Amino acid sequence: MMTSTILVILMVLPGLALFYGGLVRSKNMLSVLMQVMVTFSLIVVLWFIYGYSLAFTEGGAFIGGFDRLFMKGIWDNAAGTFANAATFSKGVVIPEVVFAAFQATFAGITCALIVGAFAERIKFSAVMLFMVLWFTFSYLPIAHMVWFWMGPDAYASKEVADAMTSKAGQIWQWGALDFAGGTVVHINAAVAGLVGAFMVGKRIGYGKEAMAPHSLTLTMVGASLLWVGWFGFNAGSALEANGFAALAFINTLVATAAAVLAWCMGEALMRGKASMLGAASGAVAGLVAITPAAGNVGIGGALVIGLVGGFACLWGVNGLKKLLGADDSLDVFGVHGIGGIVGALLTGVFNAPGLGGPGYVADWVTATMVTSADYSIAAQVWTQAKAVLLTIVWSGVVSFVAYKVVDLTVGLRVSEEDEREGLDITSHGETAYNR
Repeated sequence: MMTSTILVILMVLPGLALFYGGLVRSKNMLSVLMQVMVTFSLIVVLWFIYGYSLAFTEGGAFIGGFDRLFMKGIWDNAAGTFANAATFSKGVVIPEVVFAAFQATFAGITCALIVGAFAERIKFSAVMLFMVLWFTFSYLPIAHMVWFWMGPDAYASKEVADAMTSKAGQIWQWGALDFAGGTVVHINAAVAGLVGAFMVGKRIGYGKEAMAPHSLTLTMVGASLLWVGWFGFNAGSALEANGFAALAFINTLVATAAAVLAWCMGEALMRGKASMLGAASGAVAGLVAITPAAGNVGIGGALVIGLVGGFACLWGVNGLKKLLGADDSLDVFGVHGIGGIVGALLTGVFNAPGLGGPGYVADWVTATMVTSADYSIAAQVWTQAKAVLLTIVWSGVVSFVAYKVVDLTVGLRVSEEDEREGLDITSHGETAYNR
């Protein structure tokens, strides 16, 4: 779990930072690196102050409580003892400090993903204030609703099972499957990014001036580091070194490779050529799509999810982006939103035992698996859809209010003069490259 935590940090720093940085113009390279790095650092600090407690302690169906405020009770320094966190197996636990650190990286990368939607024209102070508000009122509730439950050992008998389930997060109670963050991370962040793209407004010259990526080499390096780090993201979400971690591992490999091929094929059919930018984007699309499904589908299902995710996200950054008319600078919604939605819905399909999936645990008292005859694809897809819709609405409303608050306090946008000169100089007083 500690290794997985380090791999998720690698996804953000330098993975996501370089992926995004290469996609912007050279005059804004450092501003994007700064926004990613400082956002991640800010959220990690807030996580250990109050975030972990609100996300992963018992409270209500929509938010947790304050039992772990400032990490209170997570270890006893006098006795040298540590609290334990549940996994998905009865009698198997890990130190809660490790679980808290692992989940901190998830919170950090989710907020950092949003940066790509309003890159090249937003104030640095606006980014920081927005992240505090959105993390508190969108990320934490969604994480609690999707992932908080009492753990398998709490289901000691049939008599207490219903009571234990009623203490879990709302989306968990519905029975939605999200192995590593299709709703919590990708859809949640993508909606925030899309709302931001609309509210911050288009870049000066958007659609009229050339805004080509300044370094596809760095973008490819960033995408590759994302792929490597994503094994910690997905396989680590099993919380144990077992078969489901191994399944998540190989699914992350095959789905991503399939999405690269799908995107390249789609580009070749549309434009006659496959591009490096497309291959890198396809990799991220596959990683996003397989995230909710990683340990919940078979290898064949992962292959299909990767292929569908690649084609769907290609449409997301071309057709859908034009329909929406928003300047989502680095296609946060087209990749993370569409990929997250596709992956979440197809999880309900390919989780079916008849299609090679493991089914899902229906009875935590006995930890038995649902058989093929009992599994309803339609019912599970509907459950997945409810989770997707709630995430979209929740994040959308919180994001709109948060951007409004930021605009009324520190303001969202830099001046036209500063934007034309570039945010590296005007916001941070430095340049990425010698001129």
